[in-house]
Amino acid sequence: MSKQGIIGRVMQLARANVNAMIDSAEDPGMMLDQLVRDYSASISEAEHAIAQTIGNLRMIEDDQREDAKAAQQWGKKAQAASKKADELRAADNKKEADKFDDLARIALERQMTAENDVVTVQHSIDATNESVEKLKTGLDQMKIKLSDLKHKRNSLIARSRTARAQTQVHEAMKSVDIMDPTSEVSRFEEKVRREEARARGQEELAESSVDAQFDSLDDLDNKQEIESRLKALKAGRAAATTRSRQAVSH
Repeated sequence: MSKQGIIGRVMQLARANVNAMIDSAEDPGMMLDQLVRDYSASISEAEHAIAQTIGNLRMIEDDQREDAKAAQQWGKKAQAASKKADELRAADNKKEADKFDDLARIALERQMTAENDVVTVQHSIDATNESVEKLKTGLDQMKIKLSDLKHKRNSLIARSRTARAQTQVHEAMKSVDIMDPTSEVSRFEEKVRREEARARGQEELAESSVDAQFDSLDDLDNKQEIESRLKALKAGRAAATTRSRQAVSH
């Protein structure tokens, strides 16, 4: 059963009006037994689905952390390449400087891709967390209903045994020979004891039994963003160099 199918069944059983189902059943005992089986099976499926979904969620979160780490690393590489380009340009080596500026652009483009992956994966994480919460909520409600169902079933069984015992007592009383009450009463008491013992035995026996998707960026917008970030890197470094020189001169 798919994850969505399990969620739907869990929520359906969690919202089910069990009392109305039992009241409308021709055989409440059979209905109770069937409901106990249905809820038990669905609880087992839900627990398995929750465990599997949480496992998938942790994998997605690991991937997101790797993307965030990659974005930081590409940012550092862009910074290093840009710095090297500035040093070569200052040494009047324009050709090599342009080469390292191109490397900086490539690093910035890959940084942007990794950043977009982080944002896109977050949507999958949010959706998966929502599914887990729905399953957990439905599972808790189903466990409560299963406990109530078992209690109702045991109560119904006990009432049935009591009624059967009362019928047997009534039938036995009608057959007592009033002319010889001692022997008949003695036999009746022994019969009742056997019935009580069998009822206790039956009672004891009963009780033991992501894929992540993202929109591609426009090529022109990518290049503009890359150039903007490259200029920002250079401007930041130039400002830092100016401040350093001013500090030395003072």
